[in-house]
Amino acid sequence: MSGQDSRLRGRWGEDQAAAYLRDKGYHITAANWKCRFGELDLVAEDGAYLCFVEVKLRKSAAYGSAAEFVDKRKQARLRSAAELYLLQHPTRLQPRFDVIEIYAPQGTETKKPEIIYLDNAF
Repeated sequence: MSGQDSRLRGRWGEDQAAAYLRDKGYHITAANWKCRFGELDLVAEDGAYLCFVEVKLRKSAAYGSAAEFVDKRKQARLRSAAELYLLQHPTRLQPRFDVIEIYAPQGTETKKPEIIYLDNAF
């Protein structure tokens, strides 16, 4: 699979996650926010929290849950990126780190992907 295909699948997953969050009443304030520490997939507000959401797309959980791939090293990079985001975008909202697992057996052709939202994941 090419890098382009991987990026397209990733964007599709992030679009699914953003739509899910909007349906739950969240406001998406940033998507694919990049800095020297990495990328924040989604930043969303729910009224009380500013959620830094890592989106993980998989065909299945055969090799472990998608959230298991957000290891300690990835968590540290997300925290560093979130700190920089907060310096540039001050808020009174409480920050929180969430993970959205998306299982799409047919990839981007999946009509109804399974979405699991893990708030306060780490």
